[in-house]
This record gives sequence, structure tokens and C-alpha cells, in this order.
Amino acid sequence: MILICGALADPVTKIVCASLEHSSYPYRLLDLSVYPAGFQVNWQWRKAGPTGYISNTNWRLDLEDISSVYVHYIGSQERNPPSNITKELLPALYTECDTCLSALLESLPCPVVNRMRGSISNNSKPYQALQIRRCGFRIPPTLVTNDPEAARRFYDEYSGKVIYKSISAVRSIVRRMNAEHLVRLPLLQHAPAQLQAYIPGDNIRVHTVGHLCFGTRIKSAAIDYRYAQEEGLAAEMEPSALPDKVAAACLRVARQFQLLFAGIDLKETPEGDYYCFEVNPSPGFFVYEQQSGQCISRALAQLLHEGATGQLAAGQNLTDA
Repeated sequence: MILICGALADPVTKIVCASLEHSSYPYRLLDLSVYPAGFQVNWQWRKAGPTGYISNTNWRLDLEDISSVYVHYIGSQERNPPSNITKELLPALYTECDTCLSALLESLPCPVVNRMRGSISNNSKPYQALQIRRCGFRIPPTLVTNDPEAARRFYDEYSGKVIYKSISAVRSIVRRMNAEHLVRLPLLQHAPAQLQAYIPGDNIRVHTVGHLCFGTRIKSAAIDYRYAQEEGLAAEMEPSALPDKVAAACLRVARQFQLLFAGIDLKETPEGDYYCFEVNPSPGFFVYEQQSGQCISRALAQLLHEGATGQLAAGQNLTDA
């Protein structure tokens, strides 16, 4: 039985569940929008591994019967708190219950999309970039610093064609540096930032699902296409075939971080060179699937269904609606 840990209000979890239902693959949903209310996660560690069960009022799933797991965590603001818990106690409740669930998912012997251990690299973008480079990708010239003078030298070295962003897993809007930012460089003394040489070309988001790669080319004049609308700009997405070497490097990156499902951010320069920026271990692929027409969720459903094999059936057509 497939276990889904997520919230139906989240479009990513919703489309995964819809794809499982479309293919008639049975699953159980542990709804994180209300968890822990209404659910029991009862387990203990035995010599051979975890034993126990997950249940609610409608079903019970023994851990040994879980064939695969998909987990897509949500923020605390997206949860419906239990009515019998005071607001002051909620952070402690969520921390304890989420830690218990995460520890269980780390310990299950079945495939988990994705385990927490595969997501840790996302907490440090510089570390992640080093691992990406070892997999055969170019990475942009990068400086991580809290030294204003070093930042100014980097800016001058690349003739002002520099972007900045966070170095952690906290989402930030990628911006192009300009004269106004130079005035604020002394603030770097309080916290480091990541500066990178600006790489021209098209952004390409690659979703790896098991051994498959789905490339989506994004055409946009925005520096950060995710926020193109806020700048009054367009961001058009279309399927993009990847050169064999690039696809192979993407799969190496996913394996390096032990990710069965990953979102990899690339850029193709006008000269045809590919650079890799980062890897998302819990990709919000809904928009890419919706706009490019690629059946990423169908491939993910198949991966979950086939469990430990992690292989799509030979000749299966995932382009059908």
C-alpha cells in the first residue's frame, strides 16, 4: 500500500493523489493539514526495524504493508490546529509529532520520496554546489562572503553582471545587483550572502523521477522567473529535450543526494553550455506540469506503485491524458 503524507489543499499532493486514483493504485493519505489530530502513528524499534501502524477512524495501515511513501511537508500556517490545544503549545506539539513522523519515514525499508537525509544538502547551497560540480555540471562563479570589500571586488570583476541570493534552504528572490545594492554592502557584516556571476540564457527545470528526466524550458526576461508576474513580465514554459550528457548528469545528481524525485535548476547559455544552480528535494512541480503538458505526476505515481523496483514498465506511454 502506498502512503501519502501531505495535504489535499496543497496542489502538489492533490495532483499526486489524483494520478494514483487515475491509475487505480491504492493509497492511504496521512493528512498533514490536520495531523496529529485524528491519526495515530504508533511504532517502536525492533531488531529488524520499525514495527507498528498508522491509523485514523477509517483505516489502519501496518508498517510492514507500506510499499512506498510520498511526503510533501507543509508550513505551520497551512495547518488546521486541534481545537483542544492552546496557541502557545502548538509549536511544541507540531515539533514533537513531525519529528516522530520524520524518524519513522527515515527508518522504513521501502522507497520514500524523499527521505530527510536526501534533503539536508539543500540547507547549504554552497555545499550542494560542490556536490553538483562533482557530478559533471558547470556551476556559476560564486562568492559567499560577509566582507563588503570582497563583494565589491567580485562585482567589479564581473562588470556588475552579478546576482545575489540566500545560502540556506530559505526561499529568496534572486536579484541582479545594481548601484543601490552597493551602498548596502556594509550590511553584509551582519550575515553572509551568496553572489554569483550572472549566466545568460534560458532557465530549464529538470524533474528526475526514478530513471526518467522531464525537462521544462522557461522563456522569461525576469531574473527570477518564479516572480515574473510581479514585475509585469511573462514566463512561458515548454517541454525541452535534454542532451544525453546533461540528462545523465541530472540522474547522477539525484543519485548523489539519494533523491528518487528531484527538481534540478539549469540554465542553457546561447552557446549551448549548461550550468546547474541547485537541487530541490521536494519540488513543487504542479506549475511545470500544468504549463508544459508533461505527465510528471503520472511517472511519480508509477514509481510509487512499483515500489522497490523503481522502474517504469518497458514501453509505457506516459504522455496519454
